[in-house]
Amino acid sequence: MSQNIEALARKTVREMTPYMSARRLGGSGDIWLNANESPFVNEYAIKSDRLNRYSTCQPDELINAYASYAGINSQYVLTSRGADEGIELLIRAFCEPNKDKILYCPPTYGMYAISAQTFDVEAKQVPLTAEWQLDLDAIGQSLDAVKLVFVCSPNNPTGNLLNRADIEALLDMTANRALVVVDEAYIDFCMDASVVDLLDKYPNLVILRTLSKAFALAGLRCGFTLANPVVIELLLKVIAPYPVPVPVADIAVEALSEIGLARAKTQILDLCANRAYLQAGLGMLPGVHVFDGYGNYLLVKFPDGERLFKALWDNGIILRRSPVENCIRISIGNRDECEKTLAFIRQQLEQ
Repeated sequence: MSQNIEALARKTVREMTPYMSARRLGGSGDIWLNANESPFVNEYAIKSDRLNRYSTCQPDELINAYASYAGINSQYVLTSRGADEGIELLIRAFCEPNKDKILYCPPTYGMYAISAQTFDVEAKQVPLTAEWQLDLDAIGQSLDAVKLVFVCSPNNPTGNLLNRADIEALLDMTANRALVVVDEAYIDFCMDASVVDLLDKYPNLVILRTLSKAFALAGLRCGFTLANPVVIELLLKVIAPYPVPVPVADIAVEALSEIGLARAKTQILDLCANRAYLQAGLGMLPGVHVFDGYGNYLLVKFPDGERLFKALWDNGIILRRSPVENCIRISIGNRDECEKTLAFIRQQLEQ
C-alpha cells in the first residue's frame, strides 16, 4: 500500500533547502580544512558511573566554569547543544511564527536564516558593506517586526571583526525593539575583541559562544548563550529537559579547568602562527588576495576559485566554497596540512 508521507509534513519543511554542513557535502581525502575544526586531538577521561541517571538541565559546575572563563556572573550563562541550539532557542522564545522576523547580514553564517525558516519566521537580509561592516542606515530602515538581529564577529566566512562602535550603535538603535545576537564562535582567537563587557550596559545584547573551535571539541556539541538573566530565564522555558549529556558536561568542565585552559591557549597560539604562515604564503602568489582573518580560517580570492576548488577537492584537499565570488574558505590545520595545501595551490596556479 503506497502512502504519500511527504504530504503530511509542514509545507515550510517540504520546500526547505537544508543547510549543507561540511559533513553533508562529503568529500574524500587526507586533508580536511573545510569545517573550521581544530586539528588537535585531546584526551579526556570519560566516566560511566552516572549514565543511568538523567543529566541536570544546566549543570552548575559547567555553568560556573564557563562564567569564570568569560568573566561574567553565572546567572548570565546558558549551555546548550552547540551554539546552533542557542540560535533556535532565541527564535522560539522571541519570535511569533508568521508574524515576527529576524534580520541578518550576509555574507555570514547560514543557520540564522535556516533556523528562522524552520519555525516559519521570516529572515530579512541587510548585506554587509563593501568593507564587510554593518550597514547601520539600511538596518535602521529594516527593523519593522524584527525581534532578533544576528551579527557575527569574527564573521564567518569573511573572517573580519565588526566595528565595536557599530555594534554599540546597533544596540542603541534596537533598544526596546529587538535583541542583538553577536555570534562569537571564533572570539577565542581574538578575545580582546569580545563585547562580553557590554552585557551589563545593554540588556538587549546576547552573545553566542562554543567549545567547538578553539577548544578542539566540535564533536562534543557544547555551546553557550550569554545574556541578561531575564533572557536566560525565557530560554530555559523552551529548552529541552536534558540538553547536556553527562559525558559532555564532564568533558567540557575538564576543558575549562586550569590545565585545559592552558592547553587551549597553547593550541590557539599554534593555530594563529599557522594562519600567519598560510596568509603570508598565499599572499605572495600572483592574482591571489587573502583577506585579514581573526578566526581559525582564512577567506582567499583566486583568479578562478571554482576551478581551483575542484582541483583541490579531486586531489583530496577538502576546503569550503564561499558565497563570495571566486573565494575559498580555508580552515587552519596543523603545519603539515597548511604546507601541503599551500604547495598544491602554488603548483596549480603555476600551470
